[in-house]
Amino acid sequence: MRASAAAKINLALVVGPARPDGKHEIATVYQRIALADRIELDPGPVLLVEGFAEDTLVRSALEAVAGRAGVEPRWHVRIEKRLPVAAGIGGGSSDAATALRLANAALPEPLRDDALREIAATLGADVPFFLADGPQLGTGDGSELAPLDLPQDFWVLLVVPRGIEKPSTASVYAEFDRREGAAGFAGRRAALLAALDTVHRPRDLAALPPNDLASSPLSDELRSLGAFRADVSGAGPAVYGLFHHKDRAKGAQRAVKRVGETWLTAPSWYG
Repeated sequence: MRASAAAKINLALVVGPARPDGKHEIATVYQRIALADRIELDPGPVLLVEGFAEDTLVRSALEAVAGRAGVEPRWHVRIEKRLPVAAGIGGGSSDAATALRLANAALPEPLRDDALREIAATLGADVPFFLADGPQLGTGDGSELAPLDLPQDFWVLLVVPRGIEKPSTASVYAEFDRREGAAGFAGRRAALLAALDTVHRPRDLAALPPNDLASSPLSDELRSLGAFRADVSGAGPAVYGLFHHKDRAKGAQRAVKRVGETWLTAPSWYG
C-alpha cells in the first residue's frame, strides 16, 4: 500500500495566548500543496520504519492506531523523504497522517474516521488537517477544523533559505510570548475571519493578515517579483509566494535561487 504525504502552507497564522494545556490558541488557514513525501506500508513480523532516521511521528502514529484497534503493530513502513525537514510545511505531520490512513485500511476492522482524527490530534495540532480534504480553517490549538471554499487556481513558489538554522517551534512560541505577541488576538482573529469572507478570487488572499510567529525579508522580495501574497509558513523558515501566472512565478524562482532551495508547485485538494 502506497500513498503521497503532501505538504501544506499556512495562508494565515494568527496566534493568541497560551492555553492551560501549554499550547497556544490559534486561527490558521491550512492549504495543501502538490509537493509530497511517499509512504509505503506492508505487513511485517514487527513494526519497522525505514527511510528517515529522524522519524518519531510515523512510529507513534502506527503504535497508536494499533493500540486503539487492539492489535499488534506489525507493519513494515518505508518513508521516501522528498520534502525539506523542519521547514514549517508539515512534512512529518503529513507522513504521520498518511501512515495512519494506510495502517487503518490494513486493519481487519478499520477504525471510524472520528477515531482516526482523535488519534491524529494526540500526535500534533496540524496532523488532523492531513486527514481532511481541501483548505481548512484551524482553530483552538489548530486541530479544530472547518472547511473553507478558497480559490485554487494559482501557482505557489516555495523557498527554504539556506544557511538559516531554524530554532525549535517551542522556542519560536517562547519568543512570541516574551514579546507579548498575543496582545490583540481577538481583534486579529476577527480580522482574519472577516477577510476570509471576502475571498472569491486568488488575489483576494492578499487581504489575509500576516503570520504572527515569523517574518522574512524574502516575503517583500517575492512581492516585488510579482507575488500577490507572500509570507512565512508556520514557524518557518519556508517562505511562499502566490502568483497568478506560471511564467511570472518561474521568473521569481530564477531570481531567488541564490537564496536557497526552491520549488514551483500548485495547490492540492487531496493528500
